[in-house]
Amino acid sequence: MIASLLKFLSIGWVGGVLLVGLLLNGEQLYGWVGFKSKSEQEEMRRLLDLMFIAITPQKLNLFYILYLTSLFALGILFFAPSVGSIVFFGFLLVFLGWTLPRRVLTFMHKKRIKKFVLQMIDGLSLMSNGLRSGLNVPQALQIVTEELPNPISQEFGLVLSQNKLGVTLEDAMSNLSVRMPADDIEMFTTSVNILKETGGNLAETFDTISKTIRERIKVESKISAMVSQGVLQGIIVVLMPFALAAILYAVDPERIAPMFTTIPGWALLLLMMSLQFLGGFTIWKIVQIKV
Repeated sequence: MIASLLKFLSIGWVGGVLLVGLLLNGEQLYGWVGFKSKSEQEEMRRLLDLMFIAITPQKLNLFYILYLTSLFALGILFFAPSVGSIVFFGFLLVFLGWTLPRRVLTFMHKKRIKKFVLQMIDGLSLMSNGLRSGLNVPQALQIVTEELPNPISQEFGLVLSQNKLGVTLEDAMSNLSVRMPADDIEMFTTSVNILKETGGNLAETFDTISKTIRERIKVESKISAMVSQGVLQGIIVVLMPFALAAILYAVDPERIAPMFTTIPGWALLLLMMSLQFLGGFTIWKIVQIKV
């Protein structure tokens, strides 16, 4: 009886503090939340534009609201028996997943850049052969656009479209390196811009860049194979506590229930999640080797 009373008093105290905080600083809090939400959506929209995915701001805003609401509902679904758990884990899931859509889009954009760099090996060979046959740079770009799939076809097509609308080829190439930030792409666009002004053998330069990209990919693949064991070990170490908690919950749910239904349990979970994030981030930085 006393334990139940203390539990409801603690929940009421937390709820009262949140209510007073909203009453005193609600406008500032809502302004901060709105600013963060708007900045996340703007970055998501920018990444979608870079990947040639058209979406209206209204649809993106609706998706983001439904996504955050679903995260909160997920906390309610898992921890419905406890009122305090609903509030704590609902907001915890929203906090942890706040930036997840943007991070997913960032990951997709990086994968697109890697695919573009791989396609440049064949694309530069086509351009080199075209230049040797007497074509100019826009005509060589047009051949790549027609022969190779996306994303190189989309990106080179946009370069040609900008050039047809009056943008100089140098500026269009510079825009390409801004949309696709990578050392190999920067090397390609810079070589085109410099050699068009100073003169030089572009076909031979493209062959050299293609060979450089091919050798870089070989080195990166070798390093990736060498560190894959460390990556797998890091994933296992990070997922181990969650797997152990699931096993304990399946074997004896009453014994582990206080971890999810009491304030000390929530504090321990928050500490555990913080340490898990710190450990996983440390392992990730250790196994990352830049070429």
